Amino acid sequence: MQPRNMSMSGVVDLAAVKAAGEAKAKAEQARNDAARQAGGGPGSAPGGAVPPSALVIDVSEAGFERDVLQLSNEVPVVLDFWAEWCEPCKQLGPLLERLAVEAAGRFVLAKIDVDANQMLMQQFGIQGIPAVFAVVAGQVLPLFQGVAPEQQIRETLAQLVQVAEERFGLIGLQVDPGAEGAPAAPAAVPAGPYDALLEAAVVALDAGDLAGAVQAYKNVLSDDPANTEAKLGLAQAELLSRVQHMNPQTVRAEAAANPKDPAAQMAAADLDLAGGHVADAFGRLVDTVKVTFGDDRDAVRVRLLELFEVIGADDPRVSQARTALARVLF
Repeated sequence: MQPRNMSMSGVVDLAAVKAAGEAKAKAEQARNDAARQAGGGPGSAPGGAVPPSALVIDVSEAGFERDVLQLSNEVPVVLDFWAEWCEPCKQLGPLLERLAVEAAGRFVLAKIDVDANQMLMQQFGIQGIPAVFAVVAGQVLPLFQGVAPEQQIRETLAQLVQVAEERFGLIGLQVDPGAEGAPAAPAAVPAGPYDALLEAAVVALDAGDLAGAVQAYKNVLSDDPANTEAKLGLAQAELLSRVQHMNPQTVRAEAAANPKDPAAQMAAADLDLAGGHVADAFGRLVDTVKVTFGDDRDAVRVRLLELFEVIGADDPRVSQARTALARVLF
């Protein structure tokens, strides 16, 4: 069973994407246009399906509007900013290409050579490469910079596709199954011993029953304390439970007025993380640990560890925050 990720693990608050209604209308129009023109475009496969080669494209400044912005009304477009001299790019690029083919049309990978497209690099405010963004219905989303672990990248892209489907109605491209390079059908994965409970937690989350989701994850962990999916899901569900009724302005005002108040700082850190401001959340709690003592300090430390679970141990920001926390504590 594949891990379900409804978190901010991809360093972007996908829930903050605006203009959902307008994007859905654009997507619907794009699909209608595509249906009328099916099979007519250069290189298209019979019946409107595209060959796998259309899932990984090179993009220039001249073709950006057509190849990225317009296409993003039909399918999420992931942007890979790279350069020939960049060694990390040579690690990340092939991985993204493989994942794009495996996704079978649920997103398109657009590769942008920064040496040949300096203006795009400046417009995106890129400070280092590789840098990965996404464009969904014309909206630009920063995903990550540098070479991230494969599992983290998979989860980030899965979340991107889910948001594109659920909020914008983007259904992706149809890939010609007979074309050379088309991905093989995935092998069936046998059900695990806790799949039913984990599925119940996801159903509860979809229904807005956060308490039910928390309990379902706890039921798994009572029998299998090391279950990674349940630990991640529990941390995420508990975070959502804490922030769902918060007034952001009030919480932030209280945190600003009371920099040594553990409860105020933990509430603000929860909001930071829920909004995708991962480094801010971690830094706030590390700073609070510095100025608190005894039970208050321990409460803040435990909350920070809980937020680590939301993001995942492989994330470099978690490693950096752990190091900062250790310096403060020891």
